Amino acid sequence: MKPLIVGVGGTLRPGSSSEAALQLALDAARERGAEALCFSAKDLQLPHYDPCVLERTAGQLRLVAAFRRADGVVIASPGYHGAVSGLIKNAIDHAEDLALDQRAYFSDLPVGCIGVAYGAQAATSVLHNLRTIAHALRGLPTPYGAAVVVGESSYTHGRWIDPATRERLALVGTQVTTLATALAPRARHKRIA
Repeated sequence: MKPLIVGVGGTLRPGSSSEAALQLALDAARERGAEALCFSAKDLQLPHYDPCVLERTAGQLRLVAAFRRADGVVIASPGYHGAVSGLIKNAIDHAEDLALDQRAYFSDLPVGCIGVAYGAQAATSVLHNLRTIAHALRGLPTPYGAAVVVGESSYTHGRWIDPATRERLALVGTQVTTLATALAPRARHKRIA
């Protein structure tokens, strides 16, 4: 059975640099035999997460169902004022609907983290934010996380063109898939036990 890798990232602008980064990581996951679902741009235009509101939109239900089935997660956020964007944080907050599941939150799931910004400080800060969030959700951040800087020599016309940057983004997807493949039987057992 193929591991399912769920990707969350981007902005409301389709084809953003963070969405392109997420796609490269998910492409690497697919190349290693994973199934990959991507939630980006309009998929993430969700109501603010409110644990007191029991009704969910179709988009919220789809995202939570994907988190519930996931064997691994990749999150790519742009740097907004040195932190994870509100759009991405709101999407991740929907994992709270998994709190009472047999496998609570992202327990035992590898989580690949990618921070994308126009400056190194912001990209690194976002990566640190994402790794902290993954830990808080009981996930296992991959050993490698990518902090990538948008610049003319690395990103142009909606594509990451720098070979070293492309390699780093692919490594995130590769590590998530490798760990998901190793951990998936255990994680699946916890979901249905």
